[in-house]
Amino acid sequence: MSGLTLYTWKTPNGYKVSIFLELLGLKYDTKSIDIFKNTQKEDWFLNLNPNGRIPTLVDNSTGVTISETGAILQYLADLYDKEHRFSYPKGTKEYYLQLETLYFQMAGVGPMQGQASHFMLFAPEKVPYGITRYTNETKRLYSVVEEYLRRNQHNGPYLVGNHYCISDIALLGWANSLHRLGLDMKQWPLVSQWFEKLKSLPEVQKGFSVPP
Repeated sequence: MSGLTLYTWKTPNGYKVSIFLELLGLKYDTKSIDIFKNTQKEDWFLNLNPNGRIPTLVDNSTGVTISETGAILQYLADLYDKEHRFSYPKGTKEYYLQLETLYFQMAGVGPMQGQASHFMLFAPEKVPYGITRYTNETKRLYSVVEEYLRRNQHNGPYLVGNHYCISDIALLGWANSLHRLGLDMKQWPLVSQWFEKLKSLPEVQKGFSVPP
């Protein structure tokens, strides 16, 4: 048994953590939580995460059990990315821009795209207002991502600074599912280039295969 155990499923939020673990080269065990069977609502899982959502990470080496993907990514960066390969040192300009873009994903892209997916793909009845509202807001938010990339274009295809960081990783899983809304990523050229380059990394590909 490794020091880390990831409770997860094949969702944009789940992929954030498995991708980051792979990029960091950390060994971890995976426990599949089938959200279509409501496994995340069972008492044993609620003891780990009272919100009943995936993913949840248990770090047996520190005794920390942590949920909410933004918090998990920050935790892993603080403890296991001391060389700042996928993060930035606290106190730097890039560190605060990293937080800005991470929270932008957490508070904006994830919830809005998630609602668009719900109304378009999973709602028991079609609600045109819900589909239109959340799809349009998703499109607006990816235009904001395009602007972040444009402003940082002189550094490379990254949201912040001169390398990928946890905000890139947080956004990637959601960008990967844009096609399910019938949205062509090529309408945002910089987003499309960023996505294709980041997704092509072998560690990212492996992270997208978790859980098997």
